[in-house]
Amino acid sequence: MLIETHDLEKRFGKVVAIDHASLRIDHGELYTLLGPSGCGKTTFLRSIAGFELPDSGTVKFDGADVTMLPPHKRNTGMVFQNYALWPHMTVFDNIAFGLRIRKLSNQETRKRVEEVLRMVRLEGLGSRTPHQLSGGQQQRVAVARALVINPQALLFDEPLSNLDAKLRLEMRAEIKRIQRGLGITTLYVTHDQEEAMSISDRIAIMHIGKVMQVGTPMDIYFHPENSFVADFIGQGTFLTGKVESAGKIVKIELDDGKFVEAVASDPSNPPVEGEKALVTIRPENFQVGEQGNNVFHCEVYHVSFLGKSQRIMAKMNDKTLIVEAPPEFRFRVGEKIAVSSQTEKTLAIRV
Repeated sequence: MLIETHDLEKRFGKVVAIDHASLRIDHGELYTLLGPSGCGKTTFLRSIAGFELPDSGTVKFDGADVTMLPPHKRNTGMVFQNYALWPHMTVFDNIAFGLRIRKLSNQETRKRVEEVLRMVRLEGLGSRTPHQLSGGQQQRVAVARALVINPQALLFDEPLSNLDAKLRLEMRAEIKRIQRGLGITTLYVTHDQEEAMSISDRIAIMHIGKVMQVGTPMDIYFHPENSFVADFIGQGTFLTGKVESAGKIVKIELDDGKFVEAVASDPSNPPVEGEKALVTIRPENFQVGEQGNNVFHCEVYHVSFLGKSQRIMAKMNDKTLIVEAPPEFRFRVGEKIAVSSQTEKTLAIRV
């Protein structure tokens, strides 16, 4: 199913939860709304599900306007953050509930419940109650309940936030496996950047009700279109300055008088000569030493050993540089070092 929103707006009193947002979620796509708490992503999801009615704008499924349709007429499957399982019902009955509401025969109900139990790898657990299951198993029941009605789209609202780190990793893979196997359009809400980056076909970054950028995980990480996205996604070094000259290579004079060379992070909106710009360098795009085009002298104040690499925090005047270095290097707190970056790995963002 193709899901489209056009100029969607939702207010709660003076708070703008969705600020004229337009998105297109293609058939079979796993599309994630990612942003900090309170940015409007859950309200957006609930507006698509029909649990919230927008103040203006439209929601369309395969070109048909469903903006005012109630949830039960939209044929979507919703997976909630808290699972929302009925504790007094068995796993089988929790999953079968939606089919019984639709008045399917007992034979067809049993067949479809057993099919989705196999799909989510919970065969043989239909007679248990939710309190007899682990958190990961309860989440699978919630997914099975959404799938059993054969929805045209799946909607996930922070589905893994109640699980521990190991279970989150396992369930990420399970959700992606099921979604890819069914080819079902899926809208997924999370504030977890790593989660979004690992499972999404495309991501929409939201902030105070606005959609800040839409793209693949690689596009958003390597080519943020604005300072909010650059800062929100992953870690990085952020330096401000004035554009000395613009073109294929952008030359920027930093606030401390140092010059660096960069490329426009968003070629469709490159920095302009004379204006302010933000210079962004990802930790992995630094090199230890002076071999890069842009050289920075700094002082180490923290070292984190991460196994396959080290994360170095260093001060350059009042600015912090975050550098990823090979594990065999040895750094001491207070040590003065030089790090550098290549022009093509140094991004300039218009501010």
